[in-house]
Amino acid sequence: MTKHMTGTRKEWLAARLELLEAEKELTRRSDELARRRQELPWVRIDKEYRFETDEGSASLADLFRGRSQLLVYHFMFGPDYKAGCPSCSAIADGFDGFVVHLANHDVTLSAVSRAPLAQLQAYKRRMGWTFPWASSLASDFNFDFNVWFTEEQQREGLVEYNYERGGHALDAKPEAAAEGPVAFAAMVGTDVATYTRERPGMSAFALEDGVIYHAYSAYARGLDGLWGMYQWLDRAPKGRNETGVWWRRHDEYNKG
Repeated sequence: MTKHMTGTRKEWLAARLELLEAEKELTRRSDELARRRQELPWVRIDKEYRFETDEGSASLADLFRGRSQLLVYHFMFGPDYKAGCPSCSAIADGFDGFVVHLANHDVTLSAVSRAPLAQLQAYKRRMGWTFPWASSLASDFNFDFNVWFTEEQQREGLVEYNYERGGHALDAKPEAAAEGPVAFAAMVGTDVATYTRERPGMSAFALEDGVIYHAYSAYARGLDGLWGMYQWLDRAPKGRNETGVWWRRHDEYNKG
């Protein structure tokens, strides 16, 4: 017998209608936040960044692929990783399918990571993804957009992530890191310190009259809305129901 509260259909409908009002308010609030994102001032980018892509060496402008808007997912895959971050992989499972829709709405979505291109290509084949993925190993791109940090910054507590210094689970000292960083470090084949120098995030750019502008970036739980799996779980009867690190790469669930 369930321990969850039960009721009649009439009681359920009354509670559901009350919740519907709260959901509508959240939707209106979300629409307002989207408008405010789009009203942020754009920052001109004059620095030259170079990337390695399937098509060869590329500039940041090249990543737009002829479109006026670029969304970059900062995928945690450092040069010392043996495989991509499982959480980033779960997010990528979601956006891989709608890249084509964005492309037909003047928006290019591309992942960017510091791992060498050959590693990204091999992992992409393993996962069966088709979205564009560029290596930023030879540039300051990840550092400048606050998704990669040096050993010195990490050692001296100078990591500023998600617009603040410290306070994030990935900032913990390796010996005190939470279950997640320890488990994920093992899953990417490296140590906790190396794993946590890379960070997840997304950044938005605009291209007008040959000039690139940075429009928006989000990190940490600011990415929750992009994680399709969580949006579905939030509507499941037991919610996210998280007990430790339960998710895996999609080709690992049936392994021992």
